[in-house]
Amino acid sequence: MKRFFLIAIAVLAVAPALAQEPVGCDKFRWSLDKERATLTGTDLPKVASGSEVKWPLPFATIVELVPLVDAKLPIAPERSPKSQDTFAGTIQIAAPVKAGTYRITLSSAGWIDVVQDDHRVRSTAVTGATGCEGVRKSVKFELEASPFTVQLSGLEASTIGLVLSGEGPAASTQQRLNDGFPTS
Repeated sequence: MKRFFLIAIAVLAVAPALAQEPVGCDKFRWSLDKERATLTGTDLPKVASGSEVKWPLPFATIVELVPLVDAKLPIAPERSPKSQDTFAGTIQIAAPVKAGTYRITLSSAGWIDVVQDDHRVRSTAVTGATGCEGVRKSVKFELEASPFTVQLSGLEASTIGLVLSGEGPAASTQQRLNDGFPTS
């Protein structure tokens, strides 16, 4: 019995360390170098929560958020914010040229939900790390070629940097990636 008790204590002591996110820019599951370079720039356009964005993908922006209680989110966040004293917001995105996998990358910690055709879109992959200036998290979603809403919640600050990019882009989009993310 004493041995069981000691093993249980050891497991409980190690569990929090295993649950912590990795530290450093090299710890993301996929490369976010271009997103990081973009989000640490100083000339990103700002959009207010609730705005409709018609820029072609990929793009980067600073989203101006509102207190969670004022956010008028289209759906309840899949993960409830830890505090009601956080910020939230939405941006409506024009339809992508084609269906496919798209990434939403944030400059700081927060929850991302995507709503398309009045339904929550489940993420297909997530990566995150602390200790990397400019990038905190990136989430992949399978999207149709129809408009969608990016919903952000659980944020500690009233603004957040966001990059929306695609996987396996078409030739015209590939050229835009080679030239760097457009910022307006």
